[in-house]
Amino acid sequence: MPQERILYVRLPCNPIFPVGVVYLADHIHKQFPTVEQRIFDLGTVPPLDYTEALETCIDQFRPTLTVFSWRDIQIYAPVGGRGGNPLQNAFQFFYGRNPLVRLQGALGGLKVTTAYYRELWRNGSLIERSLRRARRYNPQVRAVVGGGAVSVFYEQLADKLPQGTIVSVGEGETLLEKLLRGQDITTERCYVVGETTPRDRLIHEWPTPLEKSACNYPYIEQIWPEFSYYFQAQDFYIGVQTKRGCPHNCCYCVYTVVEGKQVRINPADEVVAEMQQLYDRGVRNFWFTDAQFIPARRFIPDAIELLQKIVASGLKDIHWAAYIRADNLTPELCRLMVQTGMNYFEIGITSGSQELVRKMRMGYNLRVVLENCRDLKAAGFDAVVSVNYSFNVIDETVDTIRQTIAYHRELESIFGVDKVEPAIFFIGLQPHTHLEEYALEKAILKPGYNPMSMMPWTARKLLWNPEPLGSFFGEVCLEAWQRNGNDFGREVMAILEQRLGRAPLEEALSAPMKDQRQLAQV
Repeated sequence: MPQERILYVRLPCNPIFPVGVVYLADHIHKQFPTVEQRIFDLGTVPPLDYTEALETCIDQFRPTLTVFSWRDIQIYAPVGGRGGNPLQNAFQFFYGRNPLVRLQGALGGLKVTTAYYRELWRNGSLIERSLRRARRYNPQVRAVVGGGAVSVFYEQLADKLPQGTIVSVGEGETLLEKLLRGQDITTERCYVVGETTPRDRLIHEWPTPLEKSACNYPYIEQIWPEFSYYFQAQDFYIGVQTKRGCPHNCCYCVYTVVEGKQVRINPADEVVAEMQQLYDRGVRNFWFTDAQFIPARRFIPDAIELLQKIVASGLKDIHWAAYIRADNLTPELCRLMVQTGMNYFEIGITSGSQELVRKMRMGYNLRVVLENCRDLKAAGFDAVVSVNYSFNVIDETVDTIRQTIAYHRELESIFGVDKVEPAIFFIGLQPHTHLEEYALEKAILKPGYNPMSMMPWTARKLLWNPEPLGSFFGEVCLEAWQRNGNDFGREVMAILEQRLGRAPLEEALSAPMKDQRQLAQV
């Protein structure tokens, strides 16, 4: 093992703390203490310096194994990025009535699309150049490519990566262990470009369960010269993982297949020990990076144990945030959340209509969510909650829109209008989800389509906003951007209520059993 040298390269993306790469390096160090490792984060490097900085790092470190983390590919989102707002550009082009607006959307979309394809080419080029450079020193050097984007689009990346690249799907710990031991990797969730093809439904295979211990941050500091980059801004949230896996079956979400349905809890003492190390380095803001902080009611005791141990640890001046299923809150949890400094959380309810929540297989009760939110407010929570709505996903109607408005207004009455931020998403349809199967069954998509395509005829289908309501939502969103693009979500809600009115709250909370064969058949 002493001769092995692993270089982890985090490919360029938004400045988000690279917790996945950090945990991977930490795990390998614990299993193979003599293996030399180095983390190189291109997110901390100016774009014009990517190639030179990476080649300099390779010249200095001379790796025998390079591991690339590729986080972002799909770009449909209601936020800026890649030189523009892709959702706004798309809606201007597809739904704008004014020719100038459509032209603006076309030009903006062209800019975003060009940047998107340039990034695909750039990342592939960085991987290829890195391999060539590393082979100057170690001709047998290998490359592993993984990360969130790779796990979703692993089938489409084969022709964009160098021959011999190992494409890793999901978690990579056991794969790297086997590579270092010289063991066969054919049973891992991976394939080798040009040598093997991915097994059918590879992403649906369950990962190997691992119990995680606290990350050794003194070691990470040694192997990552840019470590302090993410500690310069006091408002930056540092990721800490308390569990892996999601047991749910939401129709549009790929988390449950990437991480697996088996929820694996990290011991609370280890999580707190990890937070303590970061706290000692000046970190006060933590983001629990789980798919869901409380994924189901049976995990409530684990969340309570963790928060109690945070209280006992003396980390008194911290704040934390997470993605939370609010249907799993209890009065005790609410009290502990406020006591431990939760100052922001996200709820992905998708719709304020119980009927649509059921059709999308989301598995929660909107009435219970409201009751628990009242408990959270009563416990003293007075910070921001972001509520994610994805309009027009499955069987949206004028009635269900009115129900969502009623539900949102009730959340505002609980927390305060200024505290509830509606985040308006239109689903970017992803491979390996029930929504994809539904789209194929209904001939909305054709078998063999390219989910990475940004061509208008494909993008319009992948940016899920089908008719008969697609044009209506397009007009509403365009008006919201025109009114106040900096408060897009609230403007959308206001316009919808002005045009359609608001249903009685009880109507939103009731879900009469109707014909639900469409998704059930899938």
